[in-house]
Amino acid sequence: MRYTFLLIVIMISCSESVQPITFSSVNIETVYSDSLSIRAIELMGNSLAFGANKGTLGTIDLTTGKVRTNIEKYHTSVPAFRAVAHTSTDFFMLSIESPALLYKTGDNGRMELVYKEEGEVVFYDAMTFLNDKDGIAIGDSIHGCLSVIITSDGGKTWTKLPCSQLPEGIEGEGAFAASNTNIKTIDDTIWVATTSGRILFSSDKGQSWETYQTPITNAEPTEGIYSIDFYDKNLGFAIGGDYTNPNNFKANKAITKDGGKTWRLVADGNEPGYKSCVQFIPGTNGTGLVVVGFTGITYSSDMGESWKELSKESFYTIRFQNDSIAYAAGKNRISKLVFK
Repeated sequence: MRYTFLLIVIMISCSESVQPITFSSVNIETVYSDSLSIRAIELMGNSLAFGANKGTLGTIDLTTGKVRTNIEKYHTSVPAFRAVAHTSTDFFMLSIESPALLYKTGDNGRMELVYKEEGEVVFYDAMTFLNDKDGIAIGDSIHGCLSVIITSDGGKTWTKLPCSQLPEGIEGEGAFAASNTNIKTIDDTIWVATTSGRILFSSDKGQSWETYQTPITNAEPTEGIYSIDFYDKNLGFAIGGDYTNPNNFKANKAITKDGGKTWRLVADGNEPGYKSCVQFIPGTNGTGLVVVGFTGITYSSDMGESWKELSKESFYTIRFQNDSIAYAAGKNRISKLVFK
């Protein structure tokens, strides 16, 4: 009995001494450079796909480093791609302004146009897939509601949801086409973050919707939520601010622990200020976060309560490959980030 008690004490002491892995630095290696603005990247196994302005799309083989690029023109226009997505068989990219053009990989090896929308105020911001069949893309408000298009056949056809099926919009409400991270999906659940600081929530692949308000500042057109991520169906994080006033640290970071129903400001009044992308670090049980923007790379090990700047290098968007390696894109480059 005495020895059993001592063993328990030793086991508790050892478990208490184990500290979670934290980062203190990041090594940045450029893997692709060109005179482009790259705001949309997608990890697909051992490759990274991206969309950019100037009609540019491409892939990077992460094993060999080989880069393949192409230019997709629409008649005489050159679209700007700020949203990309993929299934297990196809790659998709979506341009922003009218005509909004959504392409998928075609049977002949070229990109195939599967959706087009024209109009003076048409502007699409982000896209993702829930699974190999169901996908969603969002855009700014038109005729009183956010623009939402969905597919249920693997991206072959897309349908725009009527305003009668969506929450009533707020005048001027949209989403920021800054990093392709204002949509997050887990299983059948969808969260959409808007410029008005709202979360549009669906638990049934976009068939029905609710709205939740966050405390993220949104008084100016350049303010609102720029990026969200969820570690699981309960724990989520939102970041934004104002890219024209990036050193304003007030009301730009919030956390939810009930699936987006309620949000609480964190590190309010403290760094970081404006950022365009947030991602949970895999394998951290939701404690690890990294945010990026043109102001640099910042890291939190405690769910956003405190932050440490790791680099002043500018990036627009980031995706983690594992718990210490990520890829980030921004002005003129895509880089491999190794956190230590």
